[in-house]
Amino acid sequence: MAKRNLAEVAVGAAVIVLAAGFLGYAVAHSGRSSSTGYPMHAAFERIDGLTIGADVRLAGVKIGRVTETSIDAKTYQALVTMTVADNIALPRDTSAAVSSDGLLGGKYINLVPGGDERILPRGGRITVTQSAVNIEDLLGRFIFSATSLAGASPGAGGAHPAAGAAAAGAAAAGAAADGAKP
Repeated sequence: MAKRNLAEVAVGAAVIVLAAGFLGYAVAHSGRSSSTGYPMHAAFERIDGLTIGADVRLAGVKIGRVTETSIDAKTYQALVTMTVADNIALPRDTSAAVSSDGLLGGKYINLVPGGDERILPRGGRITVTQSAVNIEDLLGRFIFSATSLAGASPGAGGAHPAAGAAAAGAAAAGAAADGAKP
């Protein structure tokens, strides 16, 4: 019985070590990096769905991440703090937009560098911003415009009232012509 308990303890210890190894591997290769970078700031009207840890991308390549979001109590804008890789220098007229990875994908900050030769200082503020597009509002507008167009069609069945009168007149003329034959 002592041999059985010792074997169970050894197997249990091996399972725990193996689970810890898998956990360590998963954390190390999760795509989250603790790489250093310098902070940048931007203000948006809305950042729907943008979370802390979201990517900051330049030309589709991840160059940083969102580190903080808050509200400016005076302007009621969403303030976003992000890190940008140390080897990336952004022009002063760089723009930032809240973008989406497809229809159901997560949100990220997309940076588009401008043509200014002056560089934004580290810890500076990106002033040209574009807020997130709210998909629910966009779909609501589309549905409302489609239903208002469908409701605006004249006459029953989509036919114009004059077309119905012309068809009735033609039928009456045909019946009169049939009655005139001997």
